Amino acid sequence: MQLFTLKNKQGIEAAISNYGGIVVSLKTPDRKGTMADIVLGHDHLDAYRTNPPYFGALIGRCGNRIARAHFTLDGHSYQLAANNGRNHLHGGTEGFDKKIWKAVPHDTVAGPALTLSYVSPDGEEGYPGTLKVVVTYTLTHANELRLDYQASTDRPTLVNLTHHSYFNLKGHDQGSILDHELTILADAITAVDSELIPSGALRAVAGTPFDFRSPQPIGARIAASDEQIAQGPGYDHNFALANAGKGLRPVATVYEPSSGRTLEVATTEPGLQFYSGNFLDGSIVGKGGYRYPRHGGFCLEAQLYPDAPHHPEFPSAVLRAGETYRQTTIYRFGMR
Repeated sequence: MQLFTLKNKQGIEAAISNYGGIVVSLKTPDRKGTMADIVLGHDHLDAYRTNPPYFGALIGRCGNRIARAHFTLDGHSYQLAANNGRNHLHGGTEGFDKKIWKAVPHDTVAGPALTLSYVSPDGEEGYPGTLKVVVTYTLTHANELRLDYQASTDRPTLVNLTHHSYFNLKGHDQGSILDHELTILADAITAVDSELIPSGALRAVAGTPFDFRSPQPIGARIAASDEQIAQGPGYDHNFALANAGKGLRPVATVYEPSSGRTLEVATTEPGLQFYSGNFLDGSIVGKGGYRYPRHGGFCLEAQLYPDAPHHPEFPSAVLRAGETYRQTTIYRFGMR
C-alpha cells in the first residue's frame, strides 16, 4: 500500500492512499490560519480494513443501497452481496473501498493530482461485466479537492460511484458537527423505509426538517418528530438536487462558526446523500486515539439516486458497452 501527499500553493494538504482511494487526511486553515485535519479516519491501514464506516473511501460499483441485494437487467437476474441486513450497500462485502488501486501522481496546471485506476472483473460482488474505472483527485490551487470519475464496461452493468469522506470543519477530533450550518439546493428527498430503502416517492422538503434551502444548523431539527428523521435516525437521505442534468453546478455549502471554515460542494450528479454520522457511537478509535462520537462527522456523497434499478423513474445507473460513465464532484474549502 502507498500513501500520496498532495499540497497546493495555499498550503492545503491531502494524503490519499491507493488502498480504497481513501483520503486519509485533509488539512485546511481556519480564519486565523491555523491548520487542522478535517476528515475522520485512522492511523493504521488495518483499521480501514476491519471498520465499517467507509471513512474517506471511493465507493463502487454502486454507492448507497440496493434492495434485497438483487436486480434484473435486460431480462437477466443478478444476486449481489447482502452486506447491510438483507440489502446491498456501497458495492458489497469488498467494494472499491477495499481494493488496491493503481496510482499515478502527476502535476497539472490546476494543481497536484493523483490518478487511480482499477479493473473490476466480471462477477465481482455479483455484478456483471468487466468494469474499468479511473478516478483522478486534483488538489487545485483554488483550494478545491476535485474528483473526476470515468468508467467503461464490456457488457451491461450498474455503476454509481461516489466519495465517502466524513468531514468535521472544526477538526476531526473536535466533537459534534451539529452546530455546522448546512445549505442544500434541493426541493425534495427520496423518502425511505425502515431499512433506508427508497419507496420511490419524492417528498418535498418544504415545511420539514429536510429544508436546507437556506442555511440551517445540522442539529436544529435532527430530533424533530418526523417519520423520515426517525428512519435515519437523523439524516441519512438522498436529496434530489436542483438543476439536475445541467452539468457541474453548486449544490451545497457548509459553514462552521467557531473556526470560520467553509465547504462548498459542486457536482454533475442528480443526488446528494447527506449523512449526519448517526451510527458513530464512540466505539471506533480514530486518528490520534480519538473516539468518534455520534454526529462526529458528516458526509455529502454526490451520486445517482439509491436503489435506482428498482425505480425506473429514477436516473438510471445502467452502463452499457461502448458508453462511458463520467462524474465530477468538487469540494471547495474556504473561510469566513
